[in-house]
Amino acid sequence: MRKMKMLLALTLALTSCAAAASCGSSGSKKDDLSSYEQKVEVKNTEDIEAIPDGAEKELRWLSYFDLNPTRRVPEKRTDLSLFEQKGGTIVYESCSSIEKYEKLASELLANTPPDMFWYESGMTFPANCVKEMFQPIDEIVDFDQPLWSDVKGMAEQYTLNGRHFVAPINYLPCSVLTYDKDVIEAAGLDDPYEVYLEGDWDWNAWYDMMFEYVGQAADGEERYGVNGWFAPFIYHSTGKTIVYYDEEKDEYAQRLDDPDLSRAANFLYDIKKNDLYMDQWIGQASDCFKANILFYAMGPWAVIDTHTPTESDHWGIVPIPRDPQSDTKYTTIDINAYMWVKGSTKKEAMKTWMECARIVYVQPEYIETEKAKFDENNPYWTDEMYQAAYVETISDNFTQLYDPGYGISTVLSDNDAANNDTLEAINALMYRWVMVDSPEGKQYTWTQLCETYRGTIQSELDTFNAAYKAYLEANA
Repeated sequence: MRKMKMLLALTLALTSCAAAASCGSSGSKKDDLSSYEQKVEVKNTEDIEAIPDGAEKELRWLSYFDLNPTRRVPEKRTDLSLFEQKGGTIVYESCSSIEKYEKLASELLANTPPDMFWYESGMTFPANCVKEMFQPIDEIVDFDQPLWSDVKGMAEQYTLNGRHFVAPINYLPCSVLTYDKDVIEAAGLDDPYEVYLEGDWDWNAWYDMMFEYVGQAADGEERYGVNGWFAPFIYHSTGKTIVYYDEEKDEYAQRLDDPDLSRAANFLYDIKKNDLYMDQWIGQASDCFKANILFYAMGPWAVIDTHTPTESDHWGIVPIPRDPQSDTKYTTIDINAYMWVKGSTKKEAMKTWMECARIVYVQPEYIETEKAKFDENNPYWTDEMYQAAYVETISDNFTQLYDPGYGISTVLSDNDAANNDTLEAINALMYRWVMVDSPEGKQYTWTQLCETYRGTIQSELDTFNAAYKAYLEANA
């Protein structure tokens, strides 16, 4: 029973090279796993209707990666094979990842819209939905049907005027902590995953573990507690994001003065101040451990395939720790989804494609096949690692958050347009910069960051809210 439950909770994401503002990141999102616990009756592929005769069957896909087989990825995707069996084809139109929205805007202006576009947490929603680059999907996706009902709750967070714009195909964990069990044991530390299972894995337990490890360094030896991408998720573990949707006022607002966010900032400040954080980029866990760093914080893509452990490695994975003042475990997750472009009239083909794309993540035969592929490519991953990386954070053990701050405006949300030294839009910058030194060599405090950027954040929100209200009036 446990084996079958885990199997139904695990599935392989088939998207390739989706360079994205993944959970607000400006890095590349590799082929990754996604998982969730299936709670509904799964629709069969036979139940997906073929595109009707007389309907347009070709979808034009504007993106920086192809859904069709390529020289680099010659194997045909399962969702594409299903779509072709139902009569559809996808034509790829290439654009750069940085200029994708400019390309889309120019085609919309020329009244030659593509049909389909890739969802990204950076700028897709709500900003570019309010700009009417995309149209609602309620005509083609019924979230009360078995195929979609499991993602209905998340889809509700992507609505304007009660209309849905995003149908999550699958979920992706943003970041986990990978560690070397041999190093943990040699340092006399408790296994972090065991601490997690006992319910004690919080900021304090994590900090104490890093502090003790670093304190054991021999004379002349450099040790660190953590490297990688984790700062936003410490804030989010409080259950709050810097920017949020105020349902009562029907507008987007900021929480700079929230004491929980200040607490998270102070915790991260102490990690940096006490030299527990190594701030240089390291691309894989093995290199991190060789540099005497206890934890490697990154999405699971950074510890699979070409980054996977070897036979001699004994790695563990644990979720980002919870806020010690909360009994609820919160996390932000990324999603894979396809946006229906404004002006596209191919609703029959889009409906069929969305169902083909979704079903490969919920039908057991596909889940089993993709799990077997994962095991073949990552033979030294343990079931424990798999559970921690791909099951826990998107299970009922966690409350998943959506951070709208990554989708408000160019200044606030678009890393590709940022012109500061680290090329971070203000929302991303606010999450991380208590761990960055100023040009004068001093560490920023949360108070300093709020004083510096409060006016800009509020101005961007005011501008967006005005556009949002105008959109609501025009589309009432």
